[in-house]
Amino acid sequence: MKPDILLVSTSDRAGGAEQIACDLLSGYREHGCRAALAVGAKFSSNPDVHEIPRNRLRSSLGGLTRNLIDRRVRILPKISHHLSRLGDLPNEFDRWRGHEPFHCRGTGRLFELASFRPQIVHAHNLHRDYFDLRFLPELSARVPLVITMHDAWLLSGHCAHSFGCERWLTGCGECPDLAIPPAISRDATAFNWQRKRGLYERSRFYVAAPSRWLIDKLGRSMMAPAVIESRVIPNGVDLDVFCPGDRAGVRAKLNLPQEADVLLFTALSIRENIWKDYQTLRDTIARLAERPRARRLIFLAVGEEAPSEKIREAEIRFVPFLEDNRRVAECYQAADVYVHAARADTFPTSILEALGCETPVVATAVGGIPEQIIDGKTGRLTPAGDAEAMAQAVASLLEDDQLRRALGAKAGQQARQHFGRDRMIGDYLGWFAEILNRVPSEVGA
Repeated sequence: MKPDILLVSTSDRAGGAEQIACDLLSGYREHGCRAALAVGAKFSSNPDVHEIPRNRLRSSLGGLTRNLIDRRVRILPKISHHLSRLGDLPNEFDRWRGHEPFHCRGTGRLFELASFRPQIVHAHNLHRDYFDLRFLPELSARVPLVITMHDAWLLSGHCAHSFGCERWLTGCGECPDLAIPPAISRDATAFNWQRKRGLYERSRFYVAAPSRWLIDKLGRSMMAPAVIESRVIPNGVDLDVFCPGDRAGVRAKLNLPQEADVLLFTALSIRENIWKDYQTLRDTIARLAERPRARRLIFLAVGEEAPSEKIREAEIRFVPFLEDNRRVAECYQAADVYVHAARADTFPTSILEALGCETPVVATAVGGIPEQIIDGKTGRLTPAGDAEAMAQAVASLLEDDQLRRALGAKAGQQARQHFGRDRMIGDYLGWFAEILNRVPSEVGA
């Protein structure tokens, strides 16, 4: 019997975690399951996606804001933020105190959103002010709850990744950086940590993560006693889209010189993204530009709109965020090397997309990235923040066509074996079947 599944996610359009939730929604339905996705913010017209209701005042003011947008009111940028704050006073008071905002009454109405009663709730990122974490004990008591962790927010007093700080192991407090997303205004991290631990003590759920690195952090955290079972289920991408292509044809379409060396990096808000390391990327390009070159060097930075930049004979071209995955795939197909510098990363989807397109990857060895790349076989790993090492790794691939093609072919083979969308969906559905076999048959009846 196919399970009825309710997914929960921040939105149906944004970064990698949101894309994974949307891919799972369509995949579950393709496998004959009844499935729906509950989100904090809905952008698509997909009838299987439902926006979690907010409090009435906030919704009314949100409608007024949208009306002002329709009327192109010039003062909107100055008042929309204040309207939103006025309609969300309980959470605003919590934010003022440094408490993570959990006043999201619509969480209690999750089961009203879909046209069926779910047998499994599959939750993804639960931060960003749309989900009331205090509902976890009740939710996990009603149906099996599976949480896929895409970052470490559930384990900390406020941050999605703690970088080198390990206060999350013992209770947080005296936070070294309140600005790490999701940022808070005052140091109530000890309170937030203790509140989460209290909620977990009254909950029981299953946890998946795409990397062993994050599962290992889970096992050392205050969340561990609540976990019935944890599994590493690597994320997957659509390999019918992210696949090798006609490089010459794609370069012509993208107005890229056929004989240039083309490097690529994709991320949202590339230059300001706290998890990525644009400065190291830029320094890498600068070092490559200093080397004697027979071909032009073009670096495509996809995910931000900005004027092009020249560094000696190298060119950095910024490309706005692309919603169409086929257009994104063309960028990988046109590139010689995908270059990924990060300060913290769980299991970046962009690396999987590059591997699927048989584009070798040079990336920093942080978080779960070493679980995606076989160093020396499908790409190269370099120390975090080391632009010289990254430049040398990239140059070794650009200067050796045979090596680059060999790594690209092995990258594609690895993607087909381990990182496909169908494999990811099958792993989850197989796990769900095991879970439902263990619980009373009345669940979901």
